[in-house]
Amino acid sequence: MVTYNSAHCLPAQQQLLGSCPHITVVDNASLDSSIEQARRSFPWAKVHAMPSNLGFGAANNLALREANTEYALLLNPDCEINSENIIRLVDTADRYPDAAIVAPQLLTADRRSEINYRWPQLLWRSRGPGASAPTCVGFVCGAAMLLRLSAFNGGVFFDERFYLYYEDDDLCLRLWQQKKSLIIDPNCIAVHRSRGSVRGPKPWRSEYWRGYHHAQSKLTFTRLHCNPKEAQTQRRNLIAGTILSLPLRIIFMSPRLVARMFGRLNGAINWKHHG
Repeated sequence: MVTYNSAHCLPAQQQLLGSCPHITVVDNASLDSSIEQARRSFPWAKVHAMPSNLGFGAANNLALREANTEYALLLNPDCEINSENIIRLVDTADRYPDAAIVAPQLLTADRRSEINYRWPQLLWRSRGPGASAPTCVGFVCGAAMLLRLSAFNGGVFFDERFYLYYEDDDLCLRLWQQKKSLIIDPNCIAVHRSRGSVRGPKPWRSEYWRGYHHAQSKLTFTRLHCNPKEAQTQRRNLIAGTILSLPLRIIFMSPRLVARMFGRLNGAINWKHHG
């Protein structure tokens, strides 16, 4: 579990994960009491208090490379799963030994199904009804995923060029290209309180950085998996589209969205086409 200003999420996790003997928490330089709350909620856990924010993928990599179990469950602080559903995930992984990742069906806080899986977005658009049984897919959301560690050659997990966002898209696409299975099991469920893991003292600033890193990661993903020319076209379109839609957000007084869009604009402008 990677935390960043996530102290408010951890008391609920105490009951849900209390039966898990191996827990690693990597805290990305939180400004709240996340570290103290993690140690209080999971006194047996290994807690890494990082002096700076490594980013989502890099922090998960740190924990994954220390794991010596057959499987590792990645869980966002705003994602709640009980021991029964963890056992179901492991049972599914045991039943399909070629699966690199098994993921649960995510539910919103009001118990509606999220669309947390699909085919690779660069290949074709997903269509049709949702899965009704364990199903191979091309992408699963990184909020909750069970990894079979032996499927990751040399301990290569998330690409750390993605600071925040698109690291799960990149990971799943690489596994797909290696012909390794990704499975969604709708019989396993987890509640995802989306965007609920961060509650810092400056919410507008948090929204700014969400927009900034989303733009940066989106362009990096396109450069890596399409081509540099398409990434540059996407960058120009992102800048133009954001500039055109910003006045409407300002008129309708949506401070969080305005902050996020300014972040997106600066993220696109400052994105570097490095090799």
